[in-house]
Amino acid sequence: MRLPRLAALVALVLSAAPAAASEFEPQLRALHDARIAAIIAEPALLDALRAQNTRTAGLSPAEIDAADKTWRAEVGAAIRPTIDPVTTSVLAERLRAIRDASAGLFTEIFVMDAVGLNVAASDVTSDYWQGDEAKWQDTFAKGPGAIHVSDVELDESTQTYQAQVSVAIGDPATGAPIGAATFGVNVELLP
Repeated sequence: MRLPRLAALVALVLSAAPAAASEFEPQLRALHDARIAAIIAEPALLDALRAQNTRTAGLSPAEIDAADKTWRAEVGAAIRPTIDPVTTSVLAERLRAIRDASAGLFTEIFVMDAVGLNVAASDVTSDYWQGDEAKWQDTFAKGPGAIHVSDVELDESTQTYQAQVSVAIGDPATGAPIGAATFGVNVELLP
């Protein structure tokens, strides 16, 4: 680990506060260019987004809110009819394989549709609707190529310092945004 990054992590631990995204943003953007961009361009991911967009395009805000409440009620439950399709699909299996092959660099990966609902996830997220969060608002709304980097925080579930790199996903055929993806990144393992 390089000294500046070590100093930033030590300061983060001592302060018990999030580190500014700017401290790691160059490395996180380089990670996007080197690895994330290829993942979000995979045909199966794009096909899953298109299919879900067809299903969710007409949902009202009340229907989205109800689905989100159902998801949150299922977190930790034995029976999860809303969560399981998102975490057991072929695309979810692919996201887990990418996470597992990253040797701890990626802590989670999830894909969101055009209304901000989860399409597939390597792990269960705390909520179904991401449309009210910066990870979706600062990417999807800005269109393909938009990247949002969160502050670095201690992730309680993995006990690692992570940032989330969220990116808009465009349809290669039209250039229009069709979704977004978020990658949890263990900043201690950045190249």
